[in-house]
Amino acid sequence: MTDRRETPRPGRRTNSPSSENATPDDWSEGERIAKWLARAGIASRRESEVLIEQGLVTVNGRKLTSPAFKVTGNETIQVRGKKVKQPEATRLWRYHKPSGLITTTIDPAGRRTIFDELPKHLPRVMTVGRLDLTTEGLLLLTNDGELARTLELPRNEFQRSYRARAHGKVTPEKLKELADGITVDRVTYAPIVAELERETGTNNWIRVTLTEGKKREVRRALEAVGLEVNRLIRTSYGPFELADLQPGAVEEVLPSQLNEALGTYMPSQKSGKPKQKRTRGNQRNAPRKPRSASKHQ
Repeated sequence: MTDRRETPRPGRRTNSPSSENATPDDWSEGERIAKWLARAGIASRRESEVLIEQGLVTVNGRKLTSPAFKVTGNETIQVRGKKVKQPEATRLWRYHKPSGLITTTIDPAGRRTIFDELPKHLPRVMTVGRLDLTTEGLLLLTNDGELARTLELPRNEFQRSYRARAHGKVTPEKLKELADGITVDRVTYAPIVAELERETGTNNWIRVTLTEGKKREVRRALEAVGLEVNRLIRTSYGPFELADLQPGAVEEVLPSQLNEALGTYMPSQKSGKPKQKRTRGNQRNAPRKPRSASKHQ
């Protein structure tokens, strides 16, 4: 099940020291430092703001305390004393996560993580959301925190599709309950499209489509209607498909394919240049809303 990606989080927000606070000289140029750091692949924008508030980011030797500070990229920008390179072109990879790996950089319990298994030639990457320990399938990796945030935000309605093997009887009533939206342990889930693919003895293969990606959403929602998930495979995320990618394999999405798939959702590659607004003419690249649950097979 997906959740927010579990890249290293700097920790709780703290009050930053008031001394050595850098202030912008010209607010009309450049972009906010937190956004710039996200594009550079340091962390998400939210995580970058925490780094700034902890006093771990400097610009030209001056400690920042405000994520609103603007930079052009010509400055000497450091995080934890290490110089940050200019943001590279946005890149995205498809990764077939096997069962048994944690989606985090370091696990306190000492379990293997996806970063222990990824090819060493990859640059620094972060995950788009995450998959839990036993969930398999498509996990997107990117060097751009802004792109990761864009793909994760529920309001952008990027569909996540899964194949779930579940024990229990599938009925039209249960599928309708999921399609109407369900509340489990005071957590409300948006409508979930579930379609019965086939029955295999006491187990069933169910295709599940959702747009929120809350923690363990598929498992919890199906369990709430009496279906116990014993295998879960993510098959797609937005326009990107798992297809025939083998477990453990990583494949980069070509730049031309990335731009075609995401269109105006792509982060701007130049500071201060706003993204083009969506018009009727480029709607084909927008994520589609789930189909009605009444059309299950």
